[in-house]
This record gives sequence, structure tokens and C-alpha cells, in this order.
Amino acid sequence: MKRLISLLLFIAILGTGSLFAAAASEGAAQTARISTPVGQFPVDAGGASLRYWVNLGDSRNANYTNMADTPLGQELSRRSGINVVYEHPPSTAVAEAFNLLIASGDDMPDIVEYNWLTLPGGPERYISDGIIRRLNDTIQSYAPNLRNFLAANPNYDRLVKTDEGSYYVFPFIRGHEELMYSQGLMIRMDWLRDLGLQPPQTMDDWYNMLIAFRDRLNVPAPFTMTWSNRARMFMPGFGFLNGMYINHTDNRIAFGQIQPGYRRWVETMTRWYAERLIDPDLMSLTAAQLNQKMTTGGSGATVASIGSGIGVWTLAARPTTPRYEIVAVQYPVINRGDRLIYTIPNLPYNGAGSAAITTQSRNVELAARFLDFGYHPQGHLIFNFGVEGVSYNMVGNVPTFTPFVMTGAGRNWPLVQSLGAHVRSVGDGPFVQNVEYIRQYYDLPEQYQGLLNFVLPGALDYFRPPITATPAESTELANIMQSINTYTEERTARWILGTEPLNDATWNDYLASVDRMGIQRAIALEQAALQRFRNR
Repeated sequence: MKRLISLLLFIAILGTGSLFAAAASEGAAQTARISTPVGQFPVDAGGASLRYWVNLGDSRNANYTNMADTPLGQELSRRSGINVVYEHPPSTAVAEAFNLLIASGDDMPDIVEYNWLTLPGGPERYISDGIIRRLNDTIQSYAPNLRNFLAANPNYDRLVKTDEGSYYVFPFIRGHEELMYSQGLMIRMDWLRDLGLQPPQTMDDWYNMLIAFRDRLNVPAPFTMTWSNRARMFMPGFGFLNGMYINHTDNRIAFGQIQPGYRRWVETMTRWYAERLIDPDLMSLTAAQLNQKMTTGGSGATVASIGSGIGVWTLAARPTTPRYEIVAVQYPVINRGDRLIYTIPNLPYNGAGSAAITTQSRNVELAARFLDFGYHPQGHLIFNFGVEGVSYNMVGNVPTFTPFVMTGAGRNWPLVQSLGAHVRSVGDGPFVQNVEYIRQYYDLPEQYQGLLNFVLPGALDYFRPPITATPAESTELANIMQSINTYTEERTARWILGTEPLNDATWNDYLASVDRMGIQRAIALEQAALQRFRNR
């Protein structure tokens, strides 16, 4: 009965999406009779279909209701030879729909694409619970392209399996260092030129620049940002990262909010806030308000993405401010000549966009062969660049997006939507992302230069990898860290806003409170998981 109720709730959430599921059931019930040798495409599957549960994604849901209707979906079907019936959760309730899908237990699709690393207990729990398949034998038998890629790239191989050695998904992998950086500090470069200033390299440079914005340009909020993005608010330059990270001095897990550098950071941000260098709306600012301030002169520096920051703001501001220019800069250090050790990259693999095969699939081989197509040379081009002659052409040895897709696909769509109809490289999915995608997606010179400015060689060594706790550890960690994260955020906000003084007494009280909440136990659990990861 419980499963029936959950299934009814799931259908109610999906609305018209349930029609896709219903239509899929009959075709997918047919077990494939495959005559094509493994590794060859297109596959002759004897008319069998696959059901594939996946978020349609922001780049597509503005113009399409189903992946099968996109040029990308049609090309994947044609070139792989495999018919796929896609089932999409509501874009505003993906997590809720996923939970109901798992709870229903019955009539699961062949493939479910989700971030299984983020779930309590991690992937091994869902393998042991009989929800998704352990894919070691499946990849060995039916996925030669992924198998060969992982064999040739042991660093990626270690990332995409569990501590027990289980492969559980066909992963989304960022295939180049330039694909691992997308957000960071940004400044109005045209203002720097007007003021005769160079991009800041130290915290003192930043302070003097923001003073100039405030006093010489009469900017009401020289530095602005959304509080949820505070991890990128200069923290790496103070010698720590927000949350759990790997300390460069001993290569062990550390918690940023109890480091001496955290106190220095809070003291600096508190002083800047009191001096009106930081937006007074820091704690409540919305993304829309940030965009407005950065395009109309209300602020001159922030934390943002290269695409939705530099790209969107420049397009919006230049019609009225032709000299408008944003420059992306690396995190500043305390003293000139110091070496920056930490930054905040995206991981090569973080679990997102990864496709698992369910235990209820009657077409495991067909599902594996379809997913393996993403790592085949033809599939790699389709996922990253789309349809040759339509969305890209080969220019020398480089797949190059066509003017057609770069200018709105004949419909004046924003670039992300135009590309999203033809590729998955604007998001994620079961394939290896190609660096030539981002080099062309960032079509403004300052965007690509900003990306290069963000890159910090060696930074991934200290960024917490996708380690997994055991089911028991996961529950304990969640209980400890939920309280600690809430407490540290609230106490930090009071200090920066000036409602509580930061001094030796309040800092020591803060440290003692975090210690009582169990931070050392949480660090020990994370360290144990890190050691298991290193032993993979």
C-alpha cells in the first residue's frame, strides 16, 4: 500500500510527464534481441526501447517538453540505433520526483540519471538495496568505450567508483582543467581604467580599490554578492576553504570555519562591512538584485559565473554603456609575493549527470550499450557539439560551432538554449566534456581570459574529492554537520553585521561550541573516508 500511495503521488507530480512513462512501458517490456557486435553502432535492437529518467534541464525546458523532440535526442537515436523514451521530472521538483520514483519501487525505468553521490549512504546503499546495478561486469561486457577510457585514465577511474570498487554509473567527466573553473571574483575593468588602477592582487589592493569606488565614483555598494556564495568571498586567500577540505601542510581533512584564517577573514569582512565597502544587503541579496547592481553602477565587484555574469551583464549593459567591461580575477593573497594555495574548482567528477541502470531493467545490455555511446568517438562529438553540418563543422581538427547555433538557431534564442537543443555539454550527462566546447561558448574575449585567470595549477590536490561515508557514518555526519553549519553561519552573520563583537572571548566561545557539537568526530569520519578513497 505504501508503494502504491507513493506511486500515485509521483504520477500527480509528473502531470503530463506520466504519459511518457505510460507510453514507454509497453515498448520497454520487449527484451532486446541484439545482433550487432558489442562496441559497434548503430545497434540493431530488434525494435526494443529503453526508458530513461532524466531532468530535461534549464537549457531545454524553455523550448521543449521532451528530449526526444530535440535535435540532440533525434541524432542520438539515429546514430546509436536505439530508441529511447525519455521521462522527465518537473524542473522545479527534481529531488522530490526522484524520491518518489525510488519509493514507488515498481515499474522503474531502465536508466535513472541523478547525482547518486549526494544521497544518504551513497551509491553502495542503493546497490545493496537492489535499486541500481553494480556495473563492473556490465561495463566489462558491454561498454568497451567507457572501459577503455577509464583504463587509460586511472585518476578518473578512482573518482567514479566506490570504496568497495563498485562502478555504479556511466559518469559525467570534465575532461580538461579549463572545464573545472566557472565562478569567482569579478570587477568593473572600465572603472579601474578610469581610476588609473590595476586589477588587485592583495587584500590591501582590494581595500584601496573599494575605497576608490566608494569615494571617487560614489558607488553605494562597492562589493556585492549573494550570501549563499560566501565560500568564494576571498576565503582561499586567507589560507583555508569553507567546509571540509585537505590542509596543504599535512594532507589531512580540515574544517575551514575553525581555522585561524577564518577569524582573520571574519575580522576583515566585518571592518569592510562597517566601512560601507560591502553591500548592506549582503545577507538578503537575490541574484536578480545582484544583476541589477552590476549592470547599472550600483556595485563594481562581486562573485559570479563567467557565463551568467560576464556574458549576460556585458550584453545587457553595453547598449547604454559601450565601455562596460568585466574582468575576472584570481583570489588575492594577504601579502604581495605570497603563493596562493587554495581556490574553488569544480571537480572532474562530482556525481552530477551520471546514469545508473536499475535492477528492474529487462534490457541491461541495451542500456549499457546506449550509455557507452557517449564515450564512443561519434557519441563524444554529438554530446559535445551536436549534429555535424547543423550545429558544428570541422575546422581543421577542431569541431567548431556554426554561426547558426551561435546566433540563436534561427529563433533568436539565448546561446545556452540554442546550444542546449543540440548538445549536452552546456550542462552534464554520461559523456566526457570537451574543452573546445567552453572555449567557443565563452565568445567574449574577456570571458575566456577570465577562465584562464581562475585556473590555479595544483588546487585540486586540496579540494575535497568525492569521498563517500558508509551508511552509518553518513547518518552520524549529517546529524553533526547540520547543527554545526547552521551555528557557524548564524554566528558569522552576527559578527559581520556588527550585532556581536568579535574578540578573544567570543571567538573562544565559538570554538568551544563547535567542538561540543562534535566537529572533531566529523573530521575523523571524513578523514577515514578520504583514506578509503586514497586506497581505491
